[in-house]
Amino acid sequence: MELRETFDEDAERYDRIRPGYPARMVDDLAAAGVPRGARVLEVGCGTGQATVPLAERGYDIVAVELGARMAAVARRNLAGFDTVRVVTAAFEDWPLPAEPFDVVFCATAFHWVDPAVRVTKSADALRLGGVLATVATHHIAGGSWTEAFHGEIQQRYERFDPATPPGLRRVFARDIPRDDAELTRSGRFEPAVFHRYEWEAAYSTAEYLDLLLTYSGHRALPEPRRTGLLTAIAQLVDDHGGRVVKRYLTELRVARRTG
Repeated sequence: MELRETFDEDAERYDRIRPGYPARMVDDLAAAGVPRGARVLEVGCGTGQATVPLAERGYDIVAVELGARMAAVARRNLAGFDTVRVVTAAFEDWPLPAEPFDVVFCATAFHWVDPAVRVTKSADALRLGGVLATVATHHIAGGSWTEAFHGEIQQRYERFDPATPPGLRRVFARDIPRDDAELTRSGRFEPAVFHRYEWEAAYSTAEYLDLLLTYSGHRALPEPRRTGLLTAIAQLVDDHGGRVVKRYLTELRVARRTG
């Protein structure tokens, strides 16, 4: 099983606990010249967290999702929208229709698509002047992640997950570069425009463990290590009042296809 396929193992948990996206993100996408009724190809829709607000804007959406369970939950969440079709397929293998799209959109999944395919196929899917809009989610410093707390949680990861880089620390949003190098190299897009949103979400101990079980790295750990890590993290969060606040950076990258 590929690491990106682990999300499909527990689609209901993913749908329940994974955070959504800031409302302003869809506003900024619309302001980039994506009017109501635009044809949107969404790559890796998951269970539809970003698809629903796009559908509410009146976009005509084809959403391609690798995981069959994830796609099933997405269809349930989007059942009220007759302008959305969810397809179960890998984007790399899915045959593009003859009519190009106005937008290729991908929320927190573009990095999972084969790097040899994702930019060129996105460009192929778009009309001239169409928009590639990708969303990245970064876990940044802030909230409960003081230096002291992060040091404690880092010790637990280094103990139970041998792939953890030693001394890893979260950075602030200002230290994360705006990266459109692969788009520039392709020669098929104008320089990207970036929109950034910092926000926080609070989790109880049980909710935080639920969230961790939606991350591919945690799911891929052997059972004894995963159980040990989650038990140690639960004890740490309980010791800090049974509540953890995560700070996120959501980044919308918008680039227009050129000739």
